[in-house]
Amino acid sequence: MVESSGPRSTLPPWWHGVLLALWLSLAAAVALGITRFAYGLLLPPMRADLGWTFALAGAMNTFNAIGYLIGALSAPWLLRRYGAGPLLLAGALLASVFMASSGFFSASAPLLAQRLAAGVFSAWVFVAGGLLAARLGTVWPAHSGWLLGLYYGGVGWGIVLSALAVPPALAWAANVAHGWAWAWWLLALVCLLTTASLWGLLRALRGLGLEVDAAAPGSGAGAVHGHTLGWGAMVQKFGWALAAYTLFGLGYIGYMTFVIALLHEQGHASGAITLFYTLLGLGVVASARLWAGWLDRFRGGQALARLNALLGLATLVPALTAAWPALLASGLLFGAVFLSVVASTTALVRHNLPAAQWASGISAFTIVFAAGQIVGPTAVGWIADGPGGLERGLFYSALALWLGSALAWRQRALAR
Repeated sequence: MVESSGPRSTLPPWWHGVLLALWLSLAAAVALGITRFAYGLLLPPMRADLGWTFALAGAMNTFNAIGYLIGALSAPWLLRRYGAGPLLLAGALLASVFMASSGFFSASAPLLAQRLAAGVFSAWVFVAGGLLAARLGTVWPAHSGWLLGLYYGGVGWGIVLSALAVPPALAWAANVAHGWAWAWWLLALVCLLTTASLWGLLRALRGLGLEVDAAAPGSGAGAVHGHTLGWGAMVQKFGWALAAYTLFGLGYIGYMTFVIALLHEQGHASGAITLFYTLLGLGVVASARLWAGWLDRFRGGQALARLNALLGLATLVPALTAAWPALLASGLLFGAVFLSVVASTTALVRHNLPAAQWASGISAFTIVFAAGQIVGPTAVGWIADGPGGLERGLFYSALALWLGSALAWRQRALAR
């Protein structure tokens, strides 16, 4: 059957993959861009309203990371049983619902439980979406690094949307008790609408012949799903990279949890903080193209090491100065790097393991990432409650990132 030529024929075929990766990136926007990172914008008004210490404020993201770890641990079994597509949809829907529940509580215990549950479901989304992005890259292998970056860059769209939506919502509800709840409800509505659009994406991916749903028992594809790697084998193959990625999770989350609170403490205006967070989110979006060459070229830990080093530099800046140009540069550099660290581990798995073991590899890196995030927020908050404040907490976050960079340099590519 000969297709008629039309306007789309002016674009190279791989642009279809770009559009699908952008669509898939909406899942990343829900999983992390909004569900996790919008909390940084809401932390200052919630802390002021509810009388939290920095340690308790950090514990909210620690519980989110515990939930993320639970979700990452359960993801491999769920992927084998239900497939990446159904897990993506279920996770996005449940994450949206539990995020909305944040607006109905003011006591610490239910808010901690909500953050934990949202973490479970956002991990499902992120692991399933990362697997689908890796499979999408097999259709256009010459552009696989860019397609991966586009998916992870979707977190940036969620950050930008949060930066633009939260301040007006807070201003509108300024005279309402617990007015921050309205911001949670608005963001949850956006997530639900985004989740609805993912139904069409999964149909499009099935049309390409990609494995979206669980394979029938006994089929060849089902056998592929059963070919998994245990933790011993993963540590033997990727031990240095796993250790480096753990330190990345510990270091970056301190910045994302507390940098907005630090800007408030330094006396920067609300409009300036919105600009800062918007630029950070746009940096995440731009990162898809900035580092795609590294993700395609390096088969060992080189990309992970370089990106961790840059991230440590961005994290250190607010600990040293309150100068506004330097802070803007810090936010832009941080945004342009931190999700590419995540993409670099997916690329590492894709370069070094057969496709049958990608789910195991991505899940293993997601688990150690979550482990680092469990420690990071509470540790930085505890440090911030003592002498030196938030600046000292970010200083230690930068040290963790640089140590992770040093470890990643030791990761070698596996023999083909």
